[in-house]
Amino acid sequence: MSVFNEVLEANHGYVQGFGDKSRLAMPPARRFAILTCMDARLDPAKFAGLKEGDAHVIRNAGGRASDDAIRSLVISYKLLGTKEWFVIHHTNCGMEFFNNEVMSSMLSSSLETAELSADGFRDVGRGPGSTEGKYINWLTITDQAVSVVEDVTRIKSHPLVPSWIPVYGFIYDVKSGGLVEVPDASKIGRAPKG
Repeated sequence: MSVFNEVLEANHGYVQGFGDKSRLAMPPARRFAILTCMDARLDPAKFAGLKEGDAHVIRNAGGRASDDAIRSLVISYKLLGTKEWFVIHHTNCGMEFFNNEVMSSMLSSSLETAELSADGFRDVGRGPGSTEGKYINWLTITDQAVSVVEDVTRIKSHPLVPSWIPVYGFIYDVKSGGLVEVPDASKIGRAPKG
């Protein structure tokens, strides 16, 4: 069943109460950006106290510092004036339940939706699949704190990222809603480039 009509109905209601939001400036009012996971359990507006127009929120699978995420952060700073960035991964992330080899194998078997069991993801579909998945680094996660440190390090060491922009590292706890700082990541994220 499609959610098409539900989305259009919700948008109609949103339009009715849109009010003066058309006057919001393009640059984020609070001058910061968040890179986080696309997981539906995370609501950055709620866990970070955001209103429309406050901050840039960049989302992808795992909240990883991919080339595209860094591209967005650089645009956020260079063209729209953000001055601080947060990398926020989360507990119980789907990116912890597979690795590059598992994903490539599943995609080569079938392009249908996989199933998550206690043992991780497994392919339940019928072919044909595609071998194209073996050419992608899926940026999976084996340890949340380590992945946050890796991503903050990747961002801070990028040649297009100014050394003075602080990058903070956190893990969102899906059981409590709390943000837990990853001190090693934030330490790297506050240090000027050497």
